[in-house]
Formats: sequence, C-alpha cells, structure tokens
Amino acid sequence: MSRTSPHRASQQHASEPAELSRRGLLRTAGGLTAALALAGSSAALAGTTAGAAPAAFTHPGMLHNAGDINRAKVRVAAGTDPWLSGWKKLTANSHSQSTWTPNPQATIIRGGTGENYGILYNDIAAAYQNALRWAVGGTAANGDTAVRILNAWSSKLTTLTGNADRFLAAGIYGWTFCQAAELMRGHAGFDLAAFQKMMVNVFYPLNNSFLTHHNGACITNYWANWDLCNMASVMAIGILTDNAAKYDQAVTYFKSGAGNGSIAHAVPFLYTDSGGYGLGQWQESGRDQGHTVMGMGQMGAICEMAWNQGDDLYSYDGRRFMKGAQYVAKYNLGQDVPYTTYKWGTGQNCAQMSQTVISVGSRGALRPVWAMLHFHYNRRLHLDDKYISAMYGRVAPEGGGGDFGSTSGGYDQLGFGTLMYAK
Repeated sequence: MSRTSPHRASQQHASEPAELSRRGLLRTAGGLTAALALAGSSAALAGTTAGAAPAAFTHPGMLHNAGDINRAKVRVAAGTDPWLSGWKKLTANSHSQSTWTPNPQATIIRGGTGENYGILYNDIAAAYQNALRWAVGGTAANGDTAVRILNAWSSKLTTLTGNADRFLAAGIYGWTFCQAAELMRGHAGFDLAAFQKMMVNVFYPLNNSFLTHHNGACITNYWANWDLCNMASVMAIGILTDNAAKYDQAVTYFKSGAGNGSIAHAVPFLYTDSGGYGLGQWQESGRDQGHTVMGMGQMGAICEMAWNQGDDLYSYDGRRFMKGAQYVAKYNLGQDVPYTTYKWGTGQNCAQMSQTVISVGSRGALRPVWAMLHFHYNRRLHLDDKYISAMYGRVAPEGGGGDFGSTSGGYDQLGFGTLMYAK
C-alpha cells in the first residue's frame, strides 16, 4: 500500500469537487483484502454519499479498520518506516506500558469544585495505547492491560458532572474511550456489554442533551468543538452498540445541525488562494489556534469513523472540511490567510459579538491531528493537500496522549496517526 511521493503533478487540486460512494464495498471490508481494494479503487469510484446507517456495522470500524491494523502489523514487523518510527513513539510512551494501573472513579467532574477528570483522560490514553500495542504487536500483556482498564471503568463509573464543561467531558472522553473498546471487542475477558451500557447510560444522555438543547443557551453560543466532540461520541457509541439511530443522529447533525459543529457553520466562509487552493475559514479561527487545531482532530475523527462505515463525510459539500483544514494548516505554517469578520450570538439572549481579525494565540501549535487528514486526502484520494501535508511533516512521526503536555489539551486526540494511517 506504499505509494510514491505525495506531491505528484497529476494530483487533483483541493478545489476540485468529488464525493465517493463506498458503502457497498465497505460492507465486505472485514480484512486486508478489502482495505487494499479500497485504496486501489477509491479514485475511480463516483456517486453520492448515502444518508442512512449501514445495513450492518463494520468492526473494527471507528478510527481503525482491519486493513489499517494489518498494514501497521506487517510494516512494523518488517521494520519499515514511517510505520516503525510511529511504533517507537507508541512503545516509548509511559501510557502504553502493560504495567499501567487503572484508577476508576464513580464520579468524574469537569468544571467547578472537585475536578478530577485528568484521571479519566490518562486512563483512556493508557487503554487506547495498550490496545494498539496488542492489535499491532500482538503482546498479550498489553491486551490484558487494556481490558483491565476498560472493565475497571465500566464497573464503577456512574456519573459525569460539573459545570457546562461536563458536556466537553462527555464528548471528548466518550468518543476516545470507545476507540479502545472497539479495538478490544472480542478479546477474552473484555466485558463489552458492561462497557456498552456505561456509554449508553452515562455518556450518551449528556451528548444528546447538548446537541438538542445546548445547555439552554443561544444556538451559536458554544464553539464548534463543543458540538463536534459530542457528535463524535454519539457516532462512536452508535458504532460500538450497532445502533443505527445514534449513528444517523451524528451524520445528520454533521450535514445539517443547527449548532456550530455542523459543516456549514464550522466552515462559514470559503476562499481560493493565489495558488488555486481552496480554503475555508474555521469557526474558531478568531478565538485561538489551539482550539482551531483541536477542531481538525474532532471533525477528522467523525469523518474517519463515518468513512469506515461507508459514508464519505470527508468529501461532503465539495470537500468543505478539507478546505477548512487547508486554511488552518496554512495559517499555522506562518502564512497569511483571508479573514471575514465573524459574528455570533452569545448567552441565553443571543447578545451579539464579533471577531474582526484572525487570532495569533497558540499559532503554530502542534497536535497529532494531521496524519489522518494527510493520508486520507493525499494517499487515498490522490489530492494535492499542500498545507495539510506540510503541517503533518512538522509533527511526524505522531505521538499521542502524554507526548503533548500534561494538561487536557494534550489528550484531546489519541494520536499515533503515522503508525496507523501511513500508506
């Protein structure tokens, strides 16, 4: 599946529209053969994305499919870069060690008095990283540790609470926790039913409440990431539990939701730069670049999960997300981008606010969000992703939770995209 240079003269520009219909092929994507077929034929497929959940969910089918896992396994065993470099980033991380001891809590608080949510995001990182080491390296001890972490939390966690930030906890930790569970489904000793119950009873009600009511605020009050993390959690829970209604809820919101996480609101203004590249102003660009780059990871996760279930949200609305990612990448590379004054309503009464210039806050921030986007647009679709590619080059090989600081921002993305997405 290795390909030649990502900057081929024959590649399409990002501004050329295309949207792939891939559900029929993905229904058979249970292993490496289907993944190879997808990689080889995706450029030739044509049509429109279907609007409903798949007739049968693909497992594993969230951030990683069977082809991703098999490719990483084969390449690491052969000692081939960049997969080997990505593997070394994983095995060097303290969270990936089989000696990790989980610290489950009955109540997790984010926002307000008694915050303890750092315990949860550290254990999620450990569960995911140990699951990856088991899936790719086959080490039984890592698999046992991932199962131990997942089972410990599903047998104890009953409440997510705090101020409005509880919705961030339900969203971010909902979709990330599901990734580890999806990798471990079928593993001896993993109580999948108990984990599914926790996700449905503890996480989903907050996800659904936020997307439905937005904490009683004006619909534009909350930044795009608040919607996106909750959309990602609903989608992940839908896949984990084979629940078509939940999966469809997330897809529908992505396409036409009223809040800032839906694609047209997340990327409100479109441009074309002097090089002919399509750009899209991101909703949080006037806020700061740390949260803007976070948005690349949250929306990217939604698109990748949908892709593995047969829906091409990556290309939806003329590849609007790609244009947004190119815009964010270009600005964070230190280059100029256009900016249109952004206006929105805040609070319960929709008091008007505006941002007249793009923010320089956290400009150039590195997070492990770019590999997923680069290897999709450039290697799957053979598109010229000039700015995304350059940002990926700055962070490669991608690490994960524990490699980007100790605060929550360093754990908002699971990372290790070089290992799992290189093609």
